[in-house]
Amino acid sequence: MPSTRLVTLLGATVRRERQLRELTQRQLAELAKVSQTAIARIERGDRAPNIPVLERLLAAMDVQLVVGVEPLDAHLDARIDDLAVRPIAERIEELGLDELLDRLPDFPQVLTGSTAALLQGAPVPVDAPEIALRWQDSKLFTRWLETNYGQRWNARWSEFGGVWLEPEEPGEHRWSTTYGEIRATMCDELPETIEVRHGRRSYQVVPLVELELTDARAAELLRRYRDRQLTSGG
Repeated sequence: MPSTRLVTLLGATVRRERQLRELTQRQLAELAKVSQTAIARIERGDRAPNIPVLERLLAAMDVQLVVGVEPLDAHLDARIDDLAVRPIAERIEELGLDELLDRLPDFPQVLTGSTAALLQGAPVPVDAPEIALRWQDSKLFTRWLETNYGQRWNARWSEFGGVWLEPEEPGEHRWSTTYGEIRATMCDELPETIEVRHGRRSYQVVPLVELELTDARAAELLRRYRDRQLTSGG
């Protein structure tokens, strides 16, 4: 079953509370009288827990669920508002962007997606550095992934690992590495870029106007940010 936002949130909540108490999945399963497999699937977001099971899991950790409502995607608006007041340099460091770029192989690449938007001043959420690279450089990239303990995102199990590393293989272009997660857009030729500077470093990024035409996720976030500016009179 594809994860909805609510299923993902419930799974993350169970995992967070379990880890705070330093419990293994097996230990929680014994306390709540459910199977370890069920807990694993709930935490991955693969399974929506029914209410009695969820109550047992939380009660076994001496907590309970509180239900509330908020405007649709209010969490995203709140995150954008928070990011708007944070220095770009702080967000670059938090992403580990410079460290990752310093260790990538010496082949042409540019920053794209929400990462490029961030570097151009847009307070949009960025989950991982996003780069565009050419198909002709995919073998170099694969060797780098192998050297740096890369694992590819497995959409079936909602976790990294268990699928082929190579970009040519089917699946999302998303990997975990020694230097954190990295996402790639594979293309025949790199898109046109502009140069932006932060501190002592220059970055080649896809311009915002191009992102809005080619990157659906970044375009959605940029429109949402602009709409909030207009609403607030900014």
